Amino acid sequence: MSSIKKTKSARIITLLKEYVLMTLGMCIYSFGWIGCVLPAKSTSGAASGLAIVISTALENYAGIDIKIGTIVLFINVVLLIAAGFILGWNFGIKTIYCILVLSLSMNVWQGIIPADDFLHIDRLLSMIVGGVITGFGTALTLMQGGSAGGTDIMAMIINKFRSISYGRVIFVLDLLIIASSLTVGFTIDAAIYGYIMTLVFGYTVDMILAGNKQSSQVFIISPEYREITRLLNSELGRGVTLLEAEGGYTHNQTKMIMVVCNNRETPTVMKFVRQLDPDAFITVGSVMSVYGRGFQPIKL
Repeated sequence: MSSIKKTKSARIITLLKEYVLMTLGMCIYSFGWIGCVLPAKSTSGAASGLAIVISTALENYAGIDIKIGTIVLFINVVLLIAAGFILGWNFGIKTIYCILVLSLSMNVWQGIIPADDFLHIDRLLSMIVGGVITGFGTALTLMQGGSAGGTDIMAMIINKFRSISYGRVIFVLDLLIIASSLTVGFTIDAAIYGYIMTLVFGYTVDMILAGNKQSSQVFIISPEYREITRLLNSELGRGVTLLEAEGGYTHNQTKMIMVVCNNRETPTVMKFVRQLDPDAFITVGSVMSVYGRGFQPIKL
């Protein structure tokens, strides 16, 4: 009975941690938009970028001032309803939670942060910093299973009818959102800055997610496989897999060692092999995600 209670407590703590980190991620993401993109008089992709375009159009042509977060919420609600009818009502609670936190935090930041020249840096640098900040917030949210919605939902709807890669759909939608800013008074240089921010944002997200998960997969062919295996087990603390191998020319039977390790451990593996067999055949490849004992826990 006590073990069941401990398991439930651990799950609750993990869930609370995920929601705290998602909240932090969305607050960081919204700060990047309100603190960097708005003062730069520019925009970028995603629902937040579209919200800036709509807000600017309403202010310039109708004299209506609506906060960015409110427009973001409206866009996401419309997309969620449309996706519900098209894809089914199976959206995760985390996505809905992140959308609500994003909209609220954008309105809070917009009420706190001055509208002009908040960071006292030029427009290009402000957009680059905005790309890094929003990318970090997004990556933090994605690692907890959350999502800011927006173009993610649009991509799912489009993929229902067209077999187009998810990343390509997101990229095209972001380009169209930035291009639309030219119709509401944004200058060409503002659009170019928006494209630069999109690239910086994507690179930041990829780097954080890859850096969090990337490992090395090493294959070793050597007659000293027993001793190499012993060193990897005892000195490095890594398990190995021995695979049956046969030389294509000599037809000699041997064992091939496969070991997966962190990137920083790869030089140590090479050192052990060099000590025992300088002529060993080695290949090293990068793997994006490794789950199991000694690496990341398997998450559903």
